[in-house]
Amino acid sequence: MVKAQSGDQILDGIGETGMVSRYIFNGDLKDWSRNNLHATYQGGQPKFVTDSKFTKVLSFENKNSESLSLPSDVLLNIESLSISAWIFSKSDSKAQTIFDFGKNKKSLFSAYQEKGKLYVSFAGINLEGASLPLNKWSHLVVVLDAPAKTISLYADNKLLAEKTGSTIDFAKLFGSVSLEGSTLWIGNSALKKETPLHGLLHDFRIYRVPLSKRQIAGIYNNVVKGVRQDQSRMGKVEDNLPEFPITQTQLYNSYLMKVSDVQVETQVGELPRLPSFIQGEYKDNMVGPKVRVIWPAPIDNAEVLKAGQYTINGKIPGSSLIPKAIVTVKSNANSKVPAVQLTAFPLEQVSLNTDANNQQTKFIENRDKFLGTLANTDPNSFLYMFRNAFGQSQPADAKPLGVWDSQDTKLRGHATGHYLTALAQAYASTKPDKTLHKNFAQKMSYMVDVLYDLAQLSGKPNNNGESVADPLKVPVGPYREGYDSDLSVEGIRTDYWNWGKGFISAYPPDQFIMLEKGAKYGGQKNQVWAPYYTLHKILAGLLDVYEVSGNKKALDIAIGMTDWVHVRLNALPKETLISMWNTYIAGEFGGMNETLAHLAAITKDSKYLKTAQLFDNIDLFFGNADHAHGLAKNVDSFRGLHSNQHIPQIVGSIEMYRVSNLEEYYKVADNFWYKAVNDYMYSIGGVAGARNPANAECFTKEPSTLYENGFSAGGQNETCATYNMLKLTSNLFMFDQKAEYMDYYERALYNHILASVDENTPANTYHVPLRPGSIKQFGNPNMTGFTCCNGTAIESNTKLQNAIYHRSTDNKSLYVNLYIPSTLDWKERNVIIEQITNFPKEDQTRLVVKGEGNFTINVRVPQWAKKGFVVKINGKQELVKAEAGSYLALQKNWKNGDMIELQMPFDFHLDPVMDQQNIASLFYGPILLAAQEPEARVDWRKVTLNAKDLGKTIQGDPKTLEFQIDGVQFKPFYDTYGRHSVYLDVTLK
Repeated sequence: MVKAQSGDQILDGIGETGMVSRYIFNGDLKDWSRNNLHATYQGGQPKFVTDSKFTKVLSFENKNSESLSLPSDVLLNIESLSISAWIFSKSDSKAQTIFDFGKNKKSLFSAYQEKGKLYVSFAGINLEGASLPLNKWSHLVVVLDAPAKTISLYADNKLLAEKTGSTIDFAKLFGSVSLEGSTLWIGNSALKKETPLHGLLHDFRIYRVPLSKRQIAGIYNNVVKGVRQDQSRMGKVEDNLPEFPITQTQLYNSYLMKVSDVQVETQVGELPRLPSFIQGEYKDNMVGPKVRVIWPAPIDNAEVLKAGQYTINGKIPGSSLIPKAIVTVKSNANSKVPAVQLTAFPLEQVSLNTDANNQQTKFIENRDKFLGTLANTDPNSFLYMFRNAFGQSQPADAKPLGVWDSQDTKLRGHATGHYLTALAQAYASTKPDKTLHKNFAQKMSYMVDVLYDLAQLSGKPNNNGESVADPLKVPVGPYREGYDSDLSVEGIRTDYWNWGKGFISAYPPDQFIMLEKGAKYGGQKNQVWAPYYTLHKILAGLLDVYEVSGNKKALDIAIGMTDWVHVRLNALPKETLISMWNTYIAGEFGGMNETLAHLAAITKDSKYLKTAQLFDNIDLFFGNADHAHGLAKNVDSFRGLHSNQHIPQIVGSIEMYRVSNLEEYYKVADNFWYKAVNDYMYSIGGVAGARNPANAECFTKEPSTLYENGFSAGGQNETCATYNMLKLTSNLFMFDQKAEYMDYYERALYNHILASVDENTPANTYHVPLRPGSIKQFGNPNMTGFTCCNGTAIESNTKLQNAIYHRSTDNKSLYVNLYIPSTLDWKERNVIIEQITNFPKEDQTRLVVKGEGNFTINVRVPQWAKKGFVVKINGKQELVKAEAGSYLALQKNWKNGDMIELQMPFDFHLDPVMDQQNIASLFYGPILLAAQEPEARVDWRKVTLNAKDLGKTIQGDPKTLEFQIDGVQFKPFYDTYGRHSVYLDVTLK
């Protein structure tokens, strides 16, 4: 007998991000993936029967009234699709539907048996093979591979039929944002209703990626042979990316003659920071870019434990040249870390404007999509699961959120935290619009009032006078043998009087306690899903509301819950904490360290800084309990880890430094940023997308191997990870005013965050696919069902103005970081700065000073501005030395009406993948240009460009940012909504 596999997220060597839904049918119709797309039975009660192979399975009795209905969201954001199912067929006497997915009374994708044949149909394309054997379990797999234009039918690990050259476009058939009118049925056809299935069904899975032959074999053999394929058994994932000879010279390296060695200093114990780009010398008088070098990446700091000198050999992809770094290790090196120099302006002091032609910018378009939809949301939807957890009645017409905030989801409540932050930011940004401002004020106040009342119930006596106020003494729920994460209508515990004083969440305390006891991530009742991640969103949202509105109740709720957390975590041994924070997903705590350090700064209570330190990810930050290496010593300790589990922890690290002044925390953040941006970054600014079966949200298993180990088939560059990278970048910039921080900020803001929003709604991306001929997938247009990235999207798009300007803490300097039409109200100096521009559809901007005073205006000279940077003040050109990738200080006694004009000529440039130089993205100034593709494709689009001047082979209009290469249209990625190629196979001639 083979035991049915549990509902874990990672199965058979296939990553969870590739799975849409999984129905085990061992007694229920639940979706055991993290998406909770539960099935519904039509025609009475489902019948489950005992089975010798799979213990318990679902039986279909060949009744016309009988079927399973799946939520339409199963096919939302699908490009390719695979279906895997175990079927026990009992009859082949007449047509029997296995599944039938259709829309508006039209069958579009189905599989059925009839008269000894097995048929698959997709959009009029038909395949047929021998029917499944009778009275025997068989494994059926249907694969629709959009890039390969292939439809495949497998049974019992054998290919029965395949059709190539097939156009596969789910968005066109079912819709890209709404799937209204869709009927997705298993075991019958909603359109015919006379072809019911007669047989048994087990483990019906739907994937958003095309399963490979190896993966299909894994699913089949793991059941037949009884071997569980889990994370520890995963090998290198099979892939179809083109391979290039490692010795083949590519791009500018074809012209490279020599490179310079570099001299680097470090101190004992700290690995040296090696430059990712070094000076090169090219033949034929070519002026080429700096040369990308890949250096070895030690896993500890053994090489620098004593003073001395040593040499590191690097490699240049596609070149036999060997660059050298001569490292001097000093025992008494001075490594000063900076103090905070700058502060951000409150959102209400910066407003977004129309461009110089009075046209809406992409920033205003995206902001208004979110503000308009946010204003129409019902706060009761975001409070629904909190009331549910506390056993309270719901207001009339209240509707729960879906996706990751639905009844059974262990992450429910996370969207409420994002919502609080978005309301606070929207409230701060809309003061001129009294109607919107009042709307957001009322929503904030209502949310806090309800959450406050619920928090006041925790640990307080119930009607019978019973209560448990001590967080350490929270008992097991009523009628249970132990703590569990059952949140179903029938199973959720609501005995809030036993939960300890101050507790607030959208689920009972069990998940927090289970994590302490070693629970792992997954869908079963003995598994959890990142309880502290959810809590961080809630606490951060409450503090954001407090800071913009002064609502004392919001602060009180946050303090009460933090006290609860302090009591529990402070009682745990350090070894337990280390284990918890190293647990995949389950131990994800968002930015708890950041928020609690911030709470310490607000309250001036050092207890909360100590609580924040309980969230130190010691192995990541410091290598081990002795603080021997880790990021604080410049060791890459995050390779292969889940990106958005760890980036918020780094954001927390810089906040810990701000509050504690312990320099280790600064070094953690500073070293991480440099490594993430230089060794893991894709051209859009995202930093994760491992071609890794565990999760495409992971960093690649080795640094600087994006081509070898990156470019996940299911998409990569999780949008909320970039949200957090921008947050980290802005925070670091306040300590060290390096232009490279804001160069990165500009890249990621324009080419990922702006590019992540749907054309007509606030629907937004989760993963952004960067393979050839990909298409963005958008979700949550009405703010009714949130993934993590839908949550950060409502934050990102209500604070788009937040990093345009910074000021020095002494108010003697202003930093102009981004060239976006906007107005700054510098209240501290009684000065207004208006920025007038069509940037990026022109290469200049004007800064108009309204007011007067003696101060310095620092303007960023972008790294991409290689063709010069011209400054005029009141029409007169200034003699300045403006170096690309720096800030230029303009200091004078400014008068009312003074105007600064900046011009920075745009140019075309390439951003290659570090380990495969010919695979590169094309930029015009700061803007990523994507090839507009007519259809999905497997291979990279080939383009040939002029080696000495890329622009000579590119036609188009810079004022529209639309160009052509060999008749193919290129547009900004942020204006791309159809199929695209962000990366190209480039040849220079």
